[in-house]
Amino acid sequence: MALLKLHGAPMSTCTVRVLACLYEKGIEFELVPVNMALGEHKNPAHLAKNPFGQIPALEDGDDLTLFESRAITRYIATKYKEEGTDLLRLDDSKESAIVNVWLEVEAHQFGPAIYAIVYQRMVVPVFFGGVPDEGIIEINSEKLGKVLDVYEEKLSKTKYLAGDFFSLADLHHLPYTYYLMKTPEAKLIESRSHVKAWWDDISSRPAFLKVAEGMKAEVAEEMKAEVAEIASEK
Repeated sequence: MALLKLHGAPMSTCTVRVLACLYEKGIEFELVPVNMALGEHKNPAHLAKNPFGQIPALEDGDDLTLFESRAITRYIATKYKEEGTDLLRLDDSKESAIVNVWLEVEAHQFGPAIYAIVYQRMVVPVFFGGVPDEGIIEINSEKLGKVLDVYEEKLSKTKYLAGDFFSLADLHHLPYTYYLMKTPEAKLIESRSHVKAWWDDISSRPAFLKVAEGMKAEVAEEMKAEVAEIASEK
């Protein structure tokens, strides 16, 4: 059986989302680096895998290529449901439905607000040499805060978002929250005790700790590559 091939970069948030899923499932795969600084994501070979010129892209054999990280993780969690962590609860229709609800919440409520904050705090000053727009940060901090108030209430009743089990819904929050926690807006997480406990739990899982090693920027040039990838993958 051919190994899965994941085309991406270890500091890219969307690549990280898929990497965390693969490690949770314990699936063997090959990470094929895409050097965005050299424009490899715009080369014809990569565009054949992701026509939007973004990362990641997943190849499963010769007959299936996928892009969009959330779709890729759902595919992995479905195909390999018997391996590793049960991320979609496919054998229980009610639990699966609740997981899907919180997957949608992450994508449509949580995601846009946290992306805007991380972009302003990390991408604008480090990659473009600009000044963060505090107005955008304030607006989206308020939006994210309201979302996290809902999370705080939910997490006061269950250990994880979909219930007392870790799921893909929790995993999808990992990449952007990791970067948020390196900004002043980390207080949005830290000020909510149940959200903070949840974050401490999911960010300490062995699968994510393994991925997080590749997200650490040790020098300025590495940081520039990292934020370039964040900016390009949205």
